[in-house]
This record gives sequence, structure tokens and C-alpha cells, in this order.
Amino acid sequence: MAKVEKKPVKITETVLRDAHQSLIATRMRTEQMLPIIEKMDKVGYHSVECWGGATFDASLRFLKEDPWERLRKLRDGFKNTKLQMLFRGQNILGYRHYADDVVEYFVQKSIANGIDIIRIFDCLNDIRNLETAVRAAKKEKGHSQIALSYTLGDAYTLEYWKDIAKRIEDMGADSICIKDMAGLLVPVKATELVGALKESVSIPIQIHTHYTSGVAAMTYMKSVEAGADVIDTAISPFSMGTSQPATEVMVESFRGTPYDTGLDQNLLAEIADYFRPIQEDALKTGLLNPKVMGVNIKTLLYQVPGGMLSNLVSQLKEQHAEDKYYDVLEEIPRVRKDFGEPPLVTPSSQIVGTQAVLNVVMGERYKMITKESRALLRGEYGQTVKPFNKEVQKKAIGDEKPITCRPADLIPPELDKIASEMAQYRQQDEDVLSYALFPQVATEFFKYREAQQTKVDANVADTDSKAYPV
Repeated sequence: MAKVEKKPVKITETVLRDAHQSLIATRMRTEQMLPIIEKMDKVGYHSVECWGGATFDASLRFLKEDPWERLRKLRDGFKNTKLQMLFRGQNILGYRHYADDVVEYFVQKSIANGIDIIRIFDCLNDIRNLETAVRAAKKEKGHSQIALSYTLGDAYTLEYWKDIAKRIEDMGADSICIKDMAGLLVPVKATELVGALKESVSIPIQIHTHYTSGVAAMTYMKSVEAGADVIDTAISPFSMGTSQPATEVMVESFRGTPYDTGLDQNLLAEIADYFRPIQEDALKTGLLNPKVMGVNIKTLLYQVPGGMLSNLVSQLKEQHAEDKYYDVLEEIPRVRKDFGEPPLVTPSSQIVGTQAVLNVVMGERYKMITKESRALLRGEYGQTVKPFNKEVQKKAIGDEKPITCRPADLIPPELDKIASEMAQYRQQDEDVLSYALFPQVATEFFKYREAQQTKVDANVADTDSKAYPV
């Protein structure tokens, strides 16, 4: 048997972002993160994913925390480890496309506040929606990683993945991530896909998946054997289920092989011990639902992400139509085909799912079309890999001319307007960006922050300048 050369696989730890986003609705507080940073910093991770995704929205909306302040505190603590974030291309961390000047400013401020690696993706894999963010990251000397939203369908051949990977490399990205948000990448396909990508590009390849369908650890094993450079894992108390495979399990699986990570299991055990009470408390309060900790094989059967399935159930409950569940599951692939076969990831998964529910509940397909479906069929989100069903598109937008250019080309610069709109609340430059993404939520937060500051000032005066904790 030929000797395999040593190629240690690198690990990105997700516990401070995707793991708690997937399992406890992004509710981990900054104060729960800070005490363990020093230990995490000694591990030797490739990076720690700690920002972006839903953390920004959840911090402001539910935790009444400034996401920028969190990032600065994490940066202060992690002296030796690269910090990574997830960025939705032209959507940034919001739900619509923003003007280029907002995207550029957000990237600039993310890197200035401590982010090293920006993982950028687009829900349609339309790489035109990634260009501005990649250019901005390069300008700020950050590492730009483009994530391809992995999905299945006629259009998604090995040739498709090889071609888009090559275009990403040519665009100037520093690395590529296969982002398998629904746990659809099975081990044998991972071998094929990583092998094909390794043939067509020379930049590093990272694999990100979720345990939802139960195959993720095997998929990682096969991906690494095929040449993947980095895998995303979560420390055990926040692993598995809709999260990532456990860090310690993957480290142990590669021990003594050419891919040995060299990470210290004793140190990882101490980190796991720290997070275990947080997980147990989340179980006790109901924040962590045991349902999301198991395997949902329907993910593979229907190619629908776990979060989308639970969404469907609640939508059908509202309509008193739970008995239509399987009809909706069969309608989803049909709607997806009509809509150009997009990957099912935020926001395309919500758009396709809601439209499928309406089609079934109304008893007639496209009798009622959502605002978001119209926007997608108008081309507001970009170009899908296959053309739209012309009849469905006509029904949705009539004689309106669809958008064929990069959607952001039609959005004039908006940063100055946003800045003047929220000037009364501005205490730091970054506040402008918080407001740009979530105007109402940010305004509520700014008012809350001001009230807290007033309270502190009043109490400091009352207690003769004694420190007053809030």
C-alpha cells in the first residue's frame, strides 16, 4: 500500500457562532463566551467562527447586546487564533440586497474590529453577488473565503462545481468552502466532489456540514482523505443534531493517521466541561429542544434543510392543515424547479417553502403568490442556475421586465442617507451599519443602550463614583 504523505487536517471551531445558532437559536451571550477564550486560544484551531450569520440580529434583537462590542471583546481575548465570520454576500447579514457602499463599509469595519476570515456566500450561488465583498476584503487585507451552497439537482453536476470553483479562484478568493447547510453531502459524493475541486483549483478547500441527516462525520472523513484542508466542528456539548460533528470525535478519528490534527484532547475536554453546564441549562429551560439533537433522515429523502422542515410544520399548523404535510413535501421540489432550482438556504428556502404551502392549501398552484416569490422571479436576488418556468414567472410579474444585471447595480449609494437618518443615536461609526441592516431593531437597541447609560450615570452620582454593574 502506498504511503500517504503527512497532511494534518485543520479545524475551525463553530461553538461561538453556528453551533449555538443551530441548537439554541443564537442565544449564547457574550458573557458566557469570555471566560473560556483563553483556553480556546491555546488549542491551535485554524480559526474560530464567532460572528456573522444570525449572531448580529440576535444580539441586538433578543440579547440587547452590541454585536460590535462582542467582536472587540473576542478579539482582545484571542491573541493567537484567527477569527472568522459568515457574510451573506450582497445581503451582508440582513435579508435584502444592499448598495455596494454599505457592503464595502461593513467589510472594512468587520476587519477593523477583529475579523480575519470572511466566509461569503450567496443563496443562489450567483457569484456576481459576491464580487463587492471579495474586493473589499482584499482591500482590507482580510482572507476572503467563498462558500458554495451545496445542493442536489439536475443542474448541479461535477462540471458545474468545478466550473464555479475555477471562477471563484479567478475572482481572487483565498479559499473555497463547500457549505452543506442541509447535510445532503453523503460520504461517497464528498470523495468525488473534493477530488474534482482539487483537480480544478489550487486554493485551500474547507468543508462545512450539519449532522442533521446523520452522515456528517463520515462525510468529513471521506472529504479529508480526498484532500480537504479544513473541516468545521463544534465542541461536544454543542455538537451533532442540527449542529456540526464533535471536535473531539474528529480529532480522535484522525489521530495516528497522516491527517492527525495534533490537537490536545485534554485541553478540548476542559473546553467541553466549560460548555456542558450551558448546554444542560438550555435543555432545562427549553431553549434547547431535544428534537434538534437527533437525526432527521427526511432531510435526505426530501432534500429539505432541518430548519425548513420545522418551519413548514408551524405554517401548516397555523392554516389547520397538518394533514397536508406530505403533499407539501412533494410540492417543494416542483416549486424549486419552477424557480430555477436554487439551493435551499436562507432566504431561498423560506421563499420556496412558503410558496409550496400556499400552492397546496389554496388547492390551486400559484393562485396566491408571495411578495418574496415575485421578487425572486423578477430577478431581485440574482440569477438561478436554471431558467425560471416562463408561465409561472409571467403569472407572478406579468409584463414587467425581469432584472438580468447584477441586482445591486440598480441600488444607488445609500450610506450617507442612512447615516443622516440615524444621526441622533450614533455613538460609534459601527452604529450606522447596525441601523442599515436592521433599522427598527437597532433603534430599539439604541434607546435601550441610552437608558442603561443614563441609569449608570445616575447611580454613579448617587453612590459617590462607585462602579455600578449593569
